[in-house]
Amino acid sequence: MDLTARHIGIFLFPHVEELDAIGPWEVLSCWARTWPDDGWRVVTFSEQAGEVRCAQGMTVRADHGEADRPELDVLVYPGGQGTRPQLTDVARLDWVRRRSRDGTLMTSVCTGSLVYAAAGLLRGRPATTHWRALAHLRELEPTVRLRPDARFVDDGDVITSAGVSAGIDMALHLVARLAGTRRAQQVRRGIQYDPQPPV
Repeated sequence: MDLTARHIGIFLFPHVEELDAIGPWEVLSCWARTWPDDGWRVVTFSEQAGEVRCAQGMTVRADHGEADRPELDVLVYPGGQGTRPQLTDVARLDWVRRRSRDGTLMTSVCTGSLVYAAAGLLRGRPATTHWRALAHLRELEPTVRLRPDARFVDDGDVITSAGVSAGIDMALHLVARLAGTRRAQQVRRGIQYDPQPPV
């Protein structure tokens, strides 16, 4: 493991929404692998290393467990039905708060923002989530300043994004923030991300 690299960790958990995790992974790993001199590595982790069954039935493998993951500079917290039990999981919410206090840049996709809200990270902040979860987000954190039409919202040390494919936009924004707009444009072209919905 390169101890000089900075690390982006994508958290995997049972019933995580596939594209919430894999979309940012595609963007961020393309960046890190193609331009290693930028000094970033991307890893996946779960409570225990190994297989994780996702929301739509795909099985993925986490690189690391919590015990052996590298220290994180950036956390990507995906959404999916698997976030719902976490909203009342005292240990998980305390873990999220510790990551924030440690100075980790906290990012979320879709209903990952609900976990951030339950942990108190979105108090008084602008944020977004999947359109179906906007009301739930406000229930969890009445002071949140909802941005229902935003693909992502960057509020400094917390970045939230809307549902599923919006995580790709958020990840490209993250590349631009960490390595510059030109690099993000190169990554976007590399993965041929040029949304033109057919319907």
